[in-house]
Amino acid sequence: MRVPNVGRKAGPSSAENAPPRVRAGYLRDTRSGVIQSRPAILRESRDEIRRAWRRSAALAMDIMQNSGRLRGAADQVIADTVGTELNLNLQPNANVMARLGYDEKEMADFVKLAKESWKRWAWNPRECDLRGKFTVPQMVDIGLRWNMGFGEVTGTIVYLSRSEQQKYGIKTGTKVCLVPPLRLVQDTNSLENLFQGVYHDEYGRPHSYLFEESLNGFKSKRRWPAMDAAGRPVVMHIFDPVDATDVRGISVLASAFRKHIQHEMLDDATLQTAILQTLFAATLTSPAPSAEAFEAIEAMSSSGDDGKNIGEELLGLLGAQLDAAQESGIHFSGDPQVSHLAPGEEFKLHGAQTPGAQYQPFSDALSRDMARAIGITYGGLTMNHSAATYSSVRMENSSIWPVVLRRRERIAAPQEQMIFEAHLDEEIGEGRIPFKGDTKPISPIGLQSAGRNGMGPAVRRLTISRAPRHRPSACKTARRRSRSSLLI
Repeated sequence: MRVPNVGRKAGPSSAENAPPRVRAGYLRDTRSGVIQSRPAILRESRDEIRRAWRRSAALAMDIMQNSGRLRGAADQVIADTVGTELNLNLQPNANVMARLGYDEKEMADFVKLAKESWKRWAWNPRECDLRGKFTVPQMVDIGLRWNMGFGEVTGTIVYLSRSEQQKYGIKTGTKVCLVPPLRLVQDTNSLENLFQGVYHDEYGRPHSYLFEESLNGFKSKRRWPAMDAAGRPVVMHIFDPVDATDVRGISVLASAFRKHIQHEMLDDATLQTAILQTLFAATLTSPAPSAEAFEAIEAMSSSGDDGKNIGEELLGLLGAQLDAAQESGIHFSGDPQVSHLAPGEEFKLHGAQTPGAQYQPFSDALSRDMARAIGITYGGLTMNHSAATYSSVRMENSSIWPVVLRRRERIAAPQEQMIFEAHLDEEIGEGRIPFKGDTKPISPIGLQSAGRNGMGPAVRRLTISRAPRHRPSACKTARRRSRSSLLI
């Protein structure tokens, strides 16, 4: 039964006067609504990468092309990761090689032949590069720059026929063709299991790639298989994934675009302010009366004889001061000159007040954000070691060294291993490197690749998961392609 509200004074309800309820949990906002003011949408990682890929790649390449700091950062990434090159240290599995009939001397001879063959081939652009321009270490450098700008490394491995080898005067047919990642199209069609230029099977494994090619001025799209009939890779697609369903990579600079642009705006605003303060760094202070004072003197002159005489005297005095100031001058040019000033005037020179005391700490904070996103030290990005100490440098190197090793493991070494496998496959298939055994799909070879940089050597273990194919016919035909328009 409801009690009628009789004789009660109207007022605010108790709910309005109650204090806000305190709750525990995630996303508990502040009174100012900081969390609520930032909208966020949850998407799959690969959908977010597809949506932002072109814009982020364009921004990254533009920043790297127009910023000496970012160009130097790219060189620092390459120097930290691979130094001058990744050195091959071939160490076959002794037990498996022994079962194939190799003794220690034969195994040492095999390793020596493989190393010498790889060194000659990798450092000869005409032999290793389809375009005939770059060595394998240069291709790895390009791949690391692409990883900064595009977030991935793409290319193809093709085989030139004997007639094409004779045409160019070369001895090997295996060639590497690096293809800019922007040539890998962004097409997506769920009915064909095509996502961002990559075709997948029912298990999500990539089986072909769709590249944009240009031939005789006409652009077209060509589908390249991920592997040939013998199971050897044809398309090189290397990236560092963020999520399990990722198909493409994205620039490592994507998370730092805002900070870098803010840093550029800070520098531009600081420079413009300093220029303005330098241009107007001189002031002339004069006790001369303003327009209101002149009006008062004129009113005094018309008030009577005494006022008229006083007004005329004041006007004469001011006129004489102005005439004297007109004859003198202040010049700022190649030959500065300051003449006599009018009576009572004061000339002052001022220094620029920009940048202020808060500029350097804020600039350092933005630079540290950039360095962390790129994967190099703050000193390596800014070359500012003014506040560095022995312990801070050691801690900086200790924290960044695992990042360098991981970048070598994920980006540089897979690229070079794929190339080395293709080269070794041809060398054994053509009989230039003798090898015992048959064509079983289990490889007896284990590889180690050591990379050098300023911090010293680091060991990287590589394993070939299949045996080299010894039949020359398979080596010649499996990778053979017509003239590729990816070169244009």
